[in-house]
Amino acid sequence: MDIEEIRSSTNEELKRRYVDVRKEFFQLQIRFTTEQVENPRQKRGLRRELARIKTVLKERELKAESANA
Repeated sequence: MDIEEIRSSTNEELKRRYVDVRKEFFQLQIRFTTEQVENPRQKRGLRRELARIKTVLKERELKAESANA
């Protein structure tokens, strides 16, 4: 998911996507320790997607706070 898709999503969709990606990341970490993974770069991609989602959610939160102030 690229940044344009993330920014066009609603907060509820982003929160749901964050939970899904977090679960996927956790499962990948377990596979990393127990067996050989075919694509080790997948872990980095998931971490970056989590960071993008958290960044957009935080931006929206700060924007809402500044609008209320």
